[in-house]
Amino acid sequence: MITSIQGTLASSSPLGAVIEVGGFGYEVHMPATSAERLPRPGATLKLHTLVIYREDAQTLYGFTSPEERDFFRLLIENVTGVGPKMALSIMSRLALPSLEAAIRAGDINALARCPGIGKKTAERLVVELRTKVGGGANTTATPGAAAEAGAASTPHRDAVAALMALGYKSSDADTAVRRAAVALGADADTSALIRRALNG
Repeated sequence: MITSIQGTLASSSPLGAVIEVGGFGYEVHMPATSAERLPRPGATLKLHTLVIYREDAQTLYGFTSPEERDFFRLLIENVTGVGPKMALSIMSRLALPSLEAAIRAGDINALARCPGIGKKTAERLVVELRTKVGGGANTTATPGAAAEAGAASTPHRDAVAALMALGYKSSDADTAVRRAAVALGADADTSALIRRALNG
């Protein structure tokens, strides 16, 4: 199994990239939340990957962290009716920390806002993944309260929680923090992310 690929970024799009390795160009499908963090073409990068084999195709999916790849695998292997395309759609809507928090908190409304995801699929995500993403089946966090969902504290989670406390919807808060993280870099702390998100 191909678990990672490292090479030169030849090109990128909102949902994928082409990585050149040893004279070959590998097309890698990615969620928007990973693709938006890619460097400029010509840079060297490493993606954590999962290959899906079908009778008529072999498709390579890539992520900027092993945690994102493992969550993608969790979606397609454990949630009824969720295949690779839908999993990418789900992960393109919310960054991984917010997705995990929404699942732990049972926030059906936030999950149902993902393109192509209805209320029933959102409910399946919660029922089938709640105990697998941490927090356990008895989590009693208020829906949408990422900071209280049993998640480990990270700058991203804390910044999203702060924006939600100011009245932002969970998906809007996540989008604003993701944009701030892209602008400021991976080492940005919570305060910097909040300031940048509030200032657009």
